[in-house]
Amino acid sequence: MTVSSPKTEADYLTEGAVEAFLRDHPDFFERHVPLLDVLRLPHPSGGSVSLIERQVALLRDKHRYLEQRLAELVERARDNERVGLHLHRLACTLMHAEGLDAVLALTQEALRNELKAELVSIRLAGNGEDDLHRLRAEDLEYFEELFARGRPQCGRLPKPALQAMFGDDADSVGSAVLMPLSVDGQKTGVLALGSRSADRFLPDMGTYFITHLGELLAESIRCHDVHPRASG
Repeated sequence: MTVSSPKTEADYLTEGAVEAFLRDHPDFFERHVPLLDVLRLPHPSGGSVSLIERQVALLRDKHRYLEQRLAELVERARDNERVGLHLHRLACTLMHAEGLDAVLALTQEALRNELKAELVSIRLAGNGEDDLHRLRAEDLEYFEELFARGRPQCGRLPKPALQAMFGDDADSVGSAVLMPLSVDGQKTGVLALGSRSADRFLPDMGTYFITHLGELLAESIRCHDVHPRASG
């Protein structure tokens, strides 16, 4: 007859109990430093490493990640600074514009220079006679959803809207941005940027610059356009 040895307390410990103990005593290994060299952990590349080596590797990975995130945040801050500077310069320029034609021309020039837009179009709402800059009443219907949403629309856009904004150039547009222009619920027009590349303006792109530029442009148009505008 075989007599089994009496069970010790360690025989009754479960992995969950060990984990709970370590969570409740996060300083355990600080008080038992030699254990760090004894414990072995599997390594992704094969074999095993000590707990200290594994911690060092994890810290290095975290350090690289934080460095990358910091670089991204710095670059984003620089981009925001550039955007703020562009908007400030445009606002100052539009304040000194002597008429509606000057407002439109200066804005188009700024967009070509700052955003490197291949195609820029600004169409006004209202009942004026200047067909060159003004949307026809039937064309304005293509933008009802855009005005209802009140924010830019980016990507591959409906052909009727592109034709209303870009005319003969609509067929060459691979991607575009449409920005509704309105002040206090009154539609002043639509701003459009177009590119021959399908990847230039994407649905998930940032629209901070174009949104605030649209607000500046809408207010400038309101100040200089004497023709009645459509209500929202």
